[in-house]
Amino acid sequence: MSLSDLHSELYETAHNARENASAIYSNFKVGAALRTKSGKIYFGSNIESSSFGLSICAERVALFTALSNGEREFDTIFILSNSEIPASPCGACRQLLYDYAPELNVIMSNLKKEIVIDNIKNLLKNPFSLSS
Repeated sequence: MSLSDLHSELYETAHNARENASAIYSNFKVGAALRTKSGKIYFGSNIESSSFGLSICAERVALFTALSNGEREFDTIFILSNSEIPASPCGACRQLLYDYAPELNVIMSNLKKEIVIDNIKNLLKNPFSLSS
């Protein structure tokens, strides 16, 4: 699937965020653009630490920024990486995204503007939740 006009703004936001990534160890830069149901977009980039457990993914930066600004309703996240094929969110990001937006559409893309679209429920099988 290729990038459509519908996703251009999210792509550009994620692309700009990706440029600010601090992937000093892996050189795997990721940018994310998280859209609220009201249309506001929050972004994040991955930031690495020499103590790898302290590193944070772009998706969580975008989510935490939005939550810190009082947002609670999200419809789409666009994730852009410099991978050969569009990369999906890690398990920790999948869980957090599910926690706050269990109906979230996830758009994964690469620098060739190839995209894969899925839903967080499909990406996180049998999630941990309060009703589990």
